[in-house]
Amino acid sequence: MVAAVKAHELRNKNKAELLKVLEEQKQKLSEIRVQKVAGGRVQEVGEARKNVARVLTVINQTQREQLRLFYQKKKFTPLDLRVKKTRAMRRALTPFEKSKKTVRQQKKDAHFPLRKYAVKA
Repeated sequence: MVAAVKAHELRNKNKAELLKVLEEQKQKLSEIRVQKVAGGRVQEVGEARKNVARVLTVINQTQREQLRLFYQKKKFTPLDLRVKKTRAMRRALTPFEKSKKTVRQQKKDAHFPLRKYAVKA
């Protein structure tokens, strides 16, 4: 029986250690495949494949996290690191763009301010 690799344990390791664990898991997978041909248990193949996938997932997540930190203060970020949201939200005006007024509208606001009425109670 192949022991499951825990993702939270993998997150504490650096990239070199993760690559070492990945190689070990791939080696175990190939050994299990050989055993399967010789008449071993089939369930272990699935568990071994999931272990490899877990290690790769942690590697990819940490890599993307580091890239996000790198591009945080830059003017532009790569498309795959940007916030997804929805297409409409991405194309919506920014608050600064919304607050902009044309010269004509500015003149109207200046010459015809909102009237204030005193109401008797």
